[in-house]
Amino acid sequence: MKNLIITLCSFIVFSITAKAQVFEPVKWNTSVEKISDTEYDLIATATIDSGWHLYSQSVPEDGPIPTTFNYTRSSDFELNGKTIEEEGHIVDDPVFEMKIKFFEDKAEFRQRIKVLNQELSIVKGEVEFMVCDDTKCLPPDYVDLSFSIHTDKKVKARASNTNLFQTDVSDDTSQILEPVKWETAVEKISDSEFVLVSQAAIDKGWKLYSQKVPEDGPLPTEFIYNLPEGVELVGETSEEKGKEVLDKVFNMKIKFFKNTAEFRQQIKVNSTDINTVVGEVGFMACDDEKCLTPSYVDLNFDLTKTTKAKTVENVSESSSNDKSTRGLWSIFFVAFLSGFVALLTPCVFPMIPMTVSFFIKQSQSKAKGIRNAIIYGLSIIIIYVLLGTIITAVFGADALNALATNVWFNVIFFLLLVVFAISFLGAFEIVLPNSWANKADRQADRGGLIGIFFMALALAIVSFSCTGPIVGTILVEAASKGGIAPVIGMLGFSTAIALPFALFAAFPGWLNSLPKSGGWLNTVKVVLGFLELALAFKFLSQADLVLQLHFLEREVFIAIWIAIFGALSLYLFGKIQLPHDSPLKHISVGRLLLGLLTLSFTVYMIPGLWGAPLNLISAFPPPLDYSESPYGVGNSKGGSTVSSLDHSDLPDGAHLLAPHDILAFNDYDKGLAYAKEVGKPVMIDFTGWACVNCRKMEQNVWVKDKVLNTLKNDIVLISLYVDDKRKLPDDAISDSKLKPGKKLRYIGQKWSELQTIRYKTNTQPFYVLMNHNEENLIDPVGYTPNADEYYDWLSEGIDNFEN
Repeated sequence: MKNLIITLCSFIVFSITAKAQVFEPVKWNTSVEKISDTEYDLIATATIDSGWHLYSQSVPEDGPIPTTFNYTRSSDFELNGKTIEEEGHIVDDPVFEMKIKFFEDKAEFRQRIKVLNQELSIVKGEVEFMVCDDTKCLPPDYVDLSFSIHTDKKVKARASNTNLFQTDVSDDTSQILEPVKWETAVEKISDSEFVLVSQAAIDKGWKLYSQKVPEDGPLPTEFIYNLPEGVELVGETSEEKGKEVLDKVFNMKIKFFKNTAEFRQQIKVNSTDINTVVGEVGFMACDDEKCLTPSYVDLNFDLTKTTKAKTVENVSESSSNDKSTRGLWSIFFVAFLSGFVALLTPCVFPMIPMTVSFFIKQSQSKAKGIRNAIIYGLSIIIIYVLLGTIITAVFGADALNALATNVWFNVIFFLLLVVFAISFLGAFEIVLPNSWANKADRQADRGGLIGIFFMALALAIVSFSCTGPIVGTILVEAASKGGIAPVIGMLGFSTAIALPFALFAAFPGWLNSLPKSGGWLNTVKVVLGFLELALAFKFLSQADLVLQLHFLEREVFIAIWIAIFGALSLYLFGKIQLPHDSPLKHISVGRLLLGLLTLSFTVYMIPGLWGAPLNLISAFPPPLDYSESPYGVGNSKGGSTVSSLDHSDLPDGAHLLAPHDILAFNDYDKGLAYAKEVGKPVMIDFTGWACVNCRKMEQNVWVKDKVLNTLKNDIVLISLYVDDKRKLPDDAISDSKLKPGKKLRYIGQKWSELQTIRYKTNTQPFYVLMNHNEENLIDPVGYTPNADEYYDWLSEGIDNFEN
């Protein structure tokens, strides 16, 4: 009775708050598995929002309402046993104060039926269920279920006494995986504005990638909306925050979703006659071992069935705000460190004791001296922040990002940094007009707050020859972020500059601990000059990449950096003297250690000329494929056995697969025709650009001498990329055999459907050895990391070939 009262109270609380928020924490999907010609499993899958739980079909007395399935009875079928469920969790429920079995994240229920009429196509039913979190329970809900009986998916019969569901497929090469299922909803903002909601339910262990992934990463999720006349998109499709981790294989941070994902697209409807909007989502799903072929699912949005909308802006802005905040903090931190470096230059460092002594002598008391020094520091911050504000105001917050990604502005940034670098190296000094400094100095004599401010301005002008290049570099880098990044950059830089003046004024005894001015200050300037010069080539490289001029390819870029940091090493060891350097009788321990560090870095970069990835500096040089030679400088062939074909004598449609020089085709028909011509068996390699295990096979297994020799000389390789996003020619677009009414528009779709229909699988890598009649020579295999095992498979298949 007590628990019944708890349940009723929960319902009352819910009914009071229902107008403010509608909860739908459980979504249902249905599927069917064929057991035999007359037996099928009806599968109802519940996707449960985080923090909520769905109760079992069996709960204690006075507990919550159990999950109950009712199937519409018919003479066409009969139920075989009861609906069974997964193991779930049995815990002390905080709401009902008893041990209750429930499910989190996902639950699957199965009902075996026996078909009495072979024309049966649909079985309908209903599920009643109740969900709770740790503070409340929702009223019982009822959802209609519809099961389509016609399916070719077969599974082995399960023992009748088991509660655990493991998909025991008859063999590993006949399993079509569908780890992501999609549902749609529509939220109404006004009479003419709606939000199209696409919800993905993702199986445990699988992940769905974001709409935006780095270049050379996995295939992103992509939405295409077929809008009727009178409907227009408002903004872009937004997505949830998801998770972003460093992928060790791709060596990049990639955002993905687990369990569930929601995508939202706002639209504006200018006609009252439109009731439906249709679209399509293309996506890729991966687990820790494999990636599936890209899938394309039709989406249907019914504008007549809507719920009250959440604001689209809140969903999209939260993610972007988080990212923007992280970017601004990184700008501030880098600028702050740059400010401390600027303190160690000959234009700024000697000013610290001079300025602090001035405040101490001019102040009538220690407290007043500290106050004046703090005001002086704040004035420095105001001056530099004002500079960042002017830059942002002149160009506009949004325009800065566009300028930074523009080819010609990248060239301008390159030239600016080269000028700054040459100035630091001692060729000349960048100074502001002396009249500016004189005027500021005269105003400083006025005393008071105005005088202190102009003293700070005088410092900024006098020290510009040292701080100007650093400030310019910060502004260039901040411009690439857009928004208020220049303001934040100047705030970080000026804070670091101002901090020592205030601290040494407060504690003048600390001045005795400062090192004396000397030649080491010019050394700091020269080191900064080398770093500025190296950074400059990053911007030139970006312009070259955009224009695809191949002027500054990867090897050239790395060679330039080797030269720059090699020269810096020689300078630090005292082998190179530059203008304004003091005579060097010996090098300090600090200078020696810094020289060893730069020399080590120089040696580290040398293998990059031969194709090494150089992960420490991967963000700076051009990518590996933007290269003068795909095999590295001085290396044009890979592997121990050389094919009889060279680069200039290749058959139609073939290429040499770098870096192993394996003759490969990406077109099925051309590859098969060539195999018939040369009398060799065919190996089909179903692969993908974003397939992790495909790269592992190519990099770790195919490189073994005996495997590589076989791939080069004994077979004809046809590599079919199932995620190839290039469009098919108009005359090659065809109807899908798997999904009636859908067109195959992309090359990858064509190969994906070929793999799925012919071999009953959609995972990569997948290798098939066949003869000229397209008959298998041996059972196909997937990911086989053991090179000996893979070689044995190749050898056995080739031995079965008869020309």
